[in-house]
Amino acid sequence: MIRIIQDINPAQWNQLVEKTDNASYFQTPACLEFYSQLSFLNPFALGVEDDGKLKAVVCGYIIADGGKLKRIMSKRAIVPGGILCAVDAEKQHFDAILGALKKYLSARQAIYIEFRNYHDYASCKVDFERNGFEYKAHLNFHIALTDVESSLMKLNTTKRRDVRTSIKQGAVWGISTDEAEMKAYYAILKDLYETRIKTPLFPEEFFLKLIQTSGGRFLVVKFEDKVIGGSVCVELPGRILYEWFVCGKDYEYKNLFPSTVATWAAIEYAAGHGLFRFDMMGAGKPEEGYGVREFKSKFGGELVEHGRFLCILNPVLYFIGKKAVQYLKKRKA
Repeated sequence: MIRIIQDINPAQWNQLVEKTDNASYFQTPACLEFYSQLSFLNPFALGVEDDGKLKAVVCGYIIADGGKLKRIMSKRAIVPGGILCAVDAEKQHFDAILGALKKYLSARQAIYIEFRNYHDYASCKVDFERNGFEYKAHLNFHIALTDVESSLMKLNTTKRRDVRTSIKQGAVWGISTDEAEMKAYYAILKDLYETRIKTPLFPEEFFLKLIQTSGGRFLVVKFEDKVIGGSVCVELPGRILYEWFVCGKDYEYKNLFPSTVATWAAIEYAAGHGLFRFDMMGAGKPEEGYGVREFKSKFGGELVEHGRFLCILNPVLYFIGKKAVQYLKKRKA
């Protein structure tokens, strides 16, 4: 007997995570709990049960940007990590949970749903397409980890030299839960988004609350007691570290390579704590030039294309919103 549930039993959910090889942090009860602490997100989670056994879970959030009009035009549902499925999940379980998700989010006026995959979902592509989702190519880098020294040797010659130079010059890094250090880091990140990336950034609240959670990891880079960069990550215990945000004052501390050191600090942490993978969380669309992809390619990872699945719930608002974003980006350029 198949039924859709919103109040998912945490023990059953965690058990599904443990038994699923392609699980991610973003598909856990801990992640939903973190989303629920944030005032600017509207989190959701749906599960499908068959004869009392949990077969699949989707966990994500609804978000919108700007003032009243812009929020109407930008309201979307994001499912990081994709769908979490039991190894014996079948066609009817996919249909049930994706159908319920579309109905649930349509009622909340989301313009579209986007699944951001951090594992290979090629075998599920036909199931998504059957339910009105279109596959969109998107790249990423996965770094396989063994130990710290082996991970360092995977860096290309230039990046390895930059890390060693930074050490000699006096740069230091490590895990931080200090609020003042996170605020200093956020100022660097915000400036990067406003001047170069030019896309919306989560408010400071996101970062301050993340370092208070069990899965949040903030690798701060400092020089002479000043924060010059860092990497904000989340960890699936014993398995994977995800680099959500990374930045550094590269323009101000050119001989210390803060952004390179920030990513290395996260890799070093992951390798030193027995995790088997470092996920760089995106390298852009394959058909578009992307400077960040070039940067990420120097750390010894495997370029993968696990893509995204997109379902447009309101075609008119989606078209208008897409054109508006393109226009605003051109104005800021």
